[in-house]
Amino acid sequence: MDKNIHTNAVRSDSSGLLQVNVVSIINNFPIPGAVVRISHAGEPDRILQQLSTDSSGQTEQTALAAPPLEYSLSPGTVQPYSEYNLEITAPGFKPLHISGTEILPDSTAIQPAALEPLDDTQPEDPAIVIPEHTLYGNYPPKIAESEVKPISESGEIVLSRVVVPQTIVVHDGAPSDASARNYYVSYRDYIKNVASSEIYATWPQAAITANVLAIMSFTLNRVYTEWYRNQGYDFTITSSTAFDHKWIYGRNIYESISLVVDEIFDNYLSRPDVKQPILTQYCDGRKVRCPGWMTQWGSAELGEQGYSPIEILRYFYGPGIYVNIAEQIAGIPSSWPGEDLAVGSSGQKVEQLQEQLNAIAGVYSAIPQISADGVYGPATAASVRKFQSVFGLPQTGVADFKTWYRISHIYVGITRIAELQ
Repeated sequence: MDKNIHTNAVRSDSSGLLQVNVVSIINNFPIPGAVVRISHAGEPDRILQQLSTDSSGQTEQTALAAPPLEYSLSPGTVQPYSEYNLEITAPGFKPLHISGTEILPDSTAIQPAALEPLDDTQPEDPAIVIPEHTLYGNYPPKIAESEVKPISESGEIVLSRVVVPQTIVVHDGAPSDASARNYYVSYRDYIKNVASSEIYATWPQAAITANVLAIMSFTLNRVYTEWYRNQGYDFTITSSTAFDHKWIYGRNIYESISLVVDEIFDNYLSRPDVKQPILTQYCDGRKVRCPGWMTQWGSAELGEQGYSPIEILRYFYGPGIYVNIAEQIAGIPSSWPGEDLAVGSSGQKVEQLQEQLNAIAGVYSAIPQISADGVYGPATAASVRKFQSVFGLPQTGVADFKTWYRISHIYVGITRIAELQ
């Protein structure tokens, strides 16, 4: 990213980076000029750093002390991440307090912060408390299920093909907990949150990719079979580790995990002659044993040994597992053209990309407006490059798969809010 690294940081042998992205909870538009005060969780009253957001609602990346890298690469009793508290204020908005932002060494943490507008009621300031990471804390183990769900004799199943949904409805508790709140979360944001809650961003990329594939396949099985809705519930999945994955409202995600999700979000795991995505269950492999499932620590070890993602998955789930691609991605104006768009490209897909970038630039003013002429010239490449900078993608100026769909995702969010207003 082309953001300056903040140098007034806590001195330590190990450190990670933190960037805070501040938006309005009403329309998800960025809030410039917000003030972010950072303190260590152990000393909440001592402000370590104070940052402010730019026109994109983002702080610069700032270095914060973290434990040694080796703590997160193998099981142990020492907490492998440091925790920080954030106080975020902006004119016209209620202050937001976030407790427990997790900083891993040699990793970039992205902390989202959605502020509520001030009103006459002035209730207690909202607060977000991020609990312990699943690999460090104690959470209920997964209740075993069949990896392929039976279809009734009538053959009734809501989806006839595998579709990546636009939104996941997350029940923040056990299925039977009627008091738990339902959250509407975009599919990719959900996967990034779960992966950041379930594994460490310091692991080899192959291990991260294998775990992301397992998380996505499990989630798409819940979507495809409408598992909970067919039991009379009004949600897609829960945040309970006993039934599904750990999803944590308001937690930080990690850049390395985010990039993997953006690259493969339309993938899932299959077996021969099985239509539905496989319910790929897993456990940590240290506190909980789960023969026949992937173990998270085991995947990290195999990644260190040079195993590829599919080799890791086949090591645990058997040779019959393979990667498939969803037949449809819901909620997008148009699918990726199938090849990278770059300087020299032209046509309707380029024009569509330019129109979407201009709509986004109306909210994110750091992104330059361009002529929607269907010609991918230097100006379009510069606009794409700035978009990639703002949204944490490699700054190539090329509209590849992950850039095309991130532009589409942001564009849909902005235009739908505009329609509502």
